[in-house]
Amino acid sequence: MSDAPFGSGVPLVIDTSAWPRQSGESIRPRWKATARADLLVSCPVAALEILTATRDEREFAAFGKQFAALPQAPLTTSACRAALAASRDLGARRRIPAVDYLIAAAAAERGFGVLHADRHFDLLAEVLGFESVRVVAV
Repeated sequence: MSDAPFGSGVPLVIDTSAWPRQSGESIRPRWKATARADLLVSCPVAALEILTATRDEREFAAFGKQFAALPQAPLTTSACRAALAASRDLGARRRIPAVDYLIAAAAAERGFGVLHADRHFDLLAEVLGFESVRVVAV
């Protein structure tokens, strides 16, 4: 089990697919190391997805506070244009949820990577040029 941060050292936008895995026994040490290194980033689109799945108002408030405290990868007009361009570039391989395009484009625009457990981000990284980091134990 490793306690090295995820990724190469670039900030990582937390995708919805990675969020619930942080409490896994084999993931927790690396997640905490990534947080201690100030490498976790929030994107409003991912935060919205995660917050809509909260169980109650207390959890919503706690998670909301956590996301607000993180550096941000905002969804800008240019990120939306990049997401559309990525969809065009992927052609027949484009059947990816719209939210994944937006998270990936917001991360790429800032020079951030994406921390995820979703193969779509590996494909999106090919056309948007960001670091795709899967949440897996080492």
